[in-house]
Amino acid sequence: MRQEIAGIKIPDSRLAKDAADILREHGNDLLWNHSNRVFLFGAVNGKKAKQNYDLELLYVSALFHDLGLTEKYSSPDLRFEVDGANTARSFLQQYQIPDESIQLVWDAIALHTTPGVAEHKQSEVALLFHGVGLDVMGDGFEQFPEDLREAIIKAFPRNNFKKEIIPAFYEGFKHKPETTFGNMKEDVIKYFRPDYNNKNFCQCILHSSWSE
Repeated sequence: MRQEIAGIKIPDSRLAKDAADILREHGNDLLWNHSNRVFLFGAVNGKKAKQNYDLELLYVSALFHDLGLTEKYSSPDLRFEVDGANTARSFLQQYQIPDESIQLVWDAIALHTTPGVAEHKQSEVALLFHGVGLDVMGDGFEQFPEDLREAIIKAFPRNNFKKEIIPAFYEGFKHKPETTFGNMKEDVIKYFRPDYNNKNFCQCILHSSWSE
């Protein structure tokens, strides 16, 4: 029987199991538990709102959304979100998944740290974004049913998540801090390196090659 947590049946197809194996092999317990909580938070919200979404695509998106933080999948010069999205795309192409579904997963992962955009896209993209927001920053905590929240945490414990996730972010992209320009992960760099200064948008405009 498929495992069910908080009223959500965990996908158990070959694709889903292979995706889980990749995260298990190249991630750690912190990312494993976090990614599964993100999936379940998103899936519960989708079910509660009676949204039409693909559970398996949401699952793969959640499992891969932080893979760009791992040594195996971290590039030298791309945002970690894009590294995870690219990894998911390469993975899904092996299973004859339609291009539009692959693009949907790519968008969900690449935009999961982009407020003001992700929540307005397709259900899978928005649900992943909200699942991440709930688990990392507590967004929507009071609106999420307490019994379901506790069931999810029991299955995938937080284990000092608040204190451990910030260093995990930093370790994932400390070698390429410039990729945090224009996004919230710059706060992580500054948390560990207060004197770090990324590019400034206004200075980029004023010092561009245009003559006027």
